[in-house]
Amino acid sequence: MKISNLFKVLGSLFIITIISCGEKEKKPLRLPALISNHMVLQQLEEVQLWGTYTPNEDVSVSASWGITEETTADIDGKWMVTLQTQKAGGPYEIKVTTSDSTIVVSDVMLGEVWLASGQSNMEMPLSGFMPRDPIDNSEKEIQAANYPNIRYIDVPNTISLTPLDDFNGEWKQTSPETAEQFSATAYFFARKLYEELNVPIGIINSTWGGTPVESWISRQKMLSIGEFTEQLEALDEEKIAIYKEWLSNFEMIPRPSNDKDWEQLDLGDEAYRQASFDDQNWKSTDIPIYVENIETTTDDGVYWLRKKVIINDASQDYILNIEKGIDDNDITYVNGNKVGETRCYNCPRTYVIPKEILKTGENQIAIQIVDTGGGGGFNGDMTLTGADKKEIEISTDWKYYQIAGLGSTDFILFDSNKEALKNNPGNISHFNIGANTPSVLYNGMIEPILSYDIKGAIWYQGESNVGRHDQYLKTFPAMIEDWRARWNADFPFYFVQIAPFSYGNELSPALRDAQRKSLKANKTGMAVTMDIGVSDNIHPGNKIDVGYRLARWALANDYNKDIVYSGPLYRSHEVEGSKIKVSFDHIGSGLIFNKVTDGFEIAGVDKVYLPAKATINGEVVEVSNNKIKVPLYVRYGWKDYIVGTFMNKEGLPASSFSTD
Repeated sequence: MKISNLFKVLGSLFIITIISCGEKEKKPLRLPALISNHMVLQQLEEVQLWGTYTPNEDVSVSASWGITEETTADIDGKWMVTLQTQKAGGPYEIKVTTSDSTIVVSDVMLGEVWLASGQSNMEMPLSGFMPRDPIDNSEKEIQAANYPNIRYIDVPNTISLTPLDDFNGEWKQTSPETAEQFSATAYFFARKLYEELNVPIGIINSTWGGTPVESWISRQKMLSIGEFTEQLEALDEEKIAIYKEWLSNFEMIPRPSNDKDWEQLDLGDEAYRQASFDDQNWKSTDIPIYVENIETTTDDGVYWLRKKVIINDASQDYILNIEKGIDDNDITYVNGNKVGETRCYNCPRTYVIPKEILKTGENQIAIQIVDTGGGGGFNGDMTLTGADKKEIEISTDWKYYQIAGLGSTDFILFDSNKEALKNNPGNISHFNIGANTPSVLYNGMIEPILSYDIKGAIWYQGESNVGRHDQYLKTFPAMIEDWRARWNADFPFYFVQIAPFSYGNELSPALRDAQRKSLKANKTGMAVTMDIGVSDNIHPGNKIDVGYRLARWALANDYNKDIVYSGPLYRSHEVEGSKIKVSFDHIGSGLIFNKVTDGFEIAGVDKVYLPAKATINGEVVEVSNNKIKVPLYVRYGWKDYIVGTFMNKEGLPASSFSTD
């Protein structure tokens, strides 16, 4: 090649290189929600900090406790550094610097960081779920919650079919102004640690009420254990794309976040309350009914139910009573007139229907129901009674129609495109995506926090898996294993055994026992709540004992405190004549019955259980029944609702169990 031509080629390459560099897309320096002011980092640990910036550009991270690390953003603009933290203390400052920008993260504390997760009993804030579910001494606890070195950050409720890398949220210092939204169980756990350790405590709260354990497990782990395979395989990338394209046909409006927004919510469904509306093409059902058990487009969302009622005497007021309530919200109309509205799941409804809006003959009841998650619909019978005490039958032949679905943050207005609604893609069950869909909460609420170093996790969930105890014994330990593998850390995992509650099916003891058996997993512990359940409320108000009992496990096993940290747990039994002798772990300084010796039952070969006489003899409990000469099986607390009276002298109750 001639020299002149060589220079031309090199010149062209140089020009191309310059143009390419000049066209490189600049991306702003960004940090995730977790890396922000007031955060708590795990002390004495190599912690990870991360963010995004222009691909292949340098990033420097300096911490004011005296360490600096540098890295380069990868081709996707992602970067990560590892910083060695010191012993607990602060406040510190972290400065992230690039060639063209600087972000300063201030008021950073070093201390102990715990993840709090699960369903509503962990989600339940210090202010309670009012008006139905208060927290014991709520107002007093909130006013006294002046702990600036206890911080928390909430991961918002997020459904995702694919793993996400961030969320919207911010760290908050605990004060009377912020404490009311702090998870009550997590707050009392954190407060106990703070009182005992005197170090900053950070809580990452990732919870969603009414959700089952399978929502919190990764797709890969779920497939590996062979559970929910059909549902997961239906949600492959191609089908997800089809589903998303279908959803794009509908208008969406934000889900209300406060009372004012709920009052102003307009779903364009005014016609459905009118007596003149023609609902003959709607589907039919009887009540009580959960929307999950009827044909709908999605589980969560907005539904209308309508029924014609014949009233022979319109000269008197009537009472519409829904004793066990509606899940979650309702607005009720009669002949187009609003007679009541309640935003409270499962709260009883009693609405007066004034005679002025009634007419002799046919009258129309129309109810708008909003199901915001978990089960939705009627939990019991609805009655219509006149002043003369005569009851009118209204439980059958209701017409129903779903007008909207509920995504992570928006209502999906199915009614805005009825033609598209008819063309739902494939088998509807494959696309009935909600908070109960396997893996969607792992994707949206666990995946974004995996890079943040934690000391351990606390968990309160299981109510939504009652009736599927055999499956739970497989999925719950799988979730623990899954999280540890993805964090690449064998952290402690402490969970709450679900409290006794009148489910009405006597299936919850088996779920409690599945939780007890899950203690076989390494570094796990269980806070037992057999003594603090409420028969008619699945959300017990006593969360201070729950938080403190979780803290006992951590203090004893992770912080070397010499305390009794568990109530009695079944270890073994032996048959001796007509008695069964039961041995326990965690007897503390001794076994006791608090007030009454109730809850033990025994059975022979026929497995017909009878109440047992129970006597404490040293470190064992001897149980017998005169009618059973050759007992084989023993169980304790084997009822949906029971007040646990068997405990150790430290006041920690025994777990229910069965040897059958």
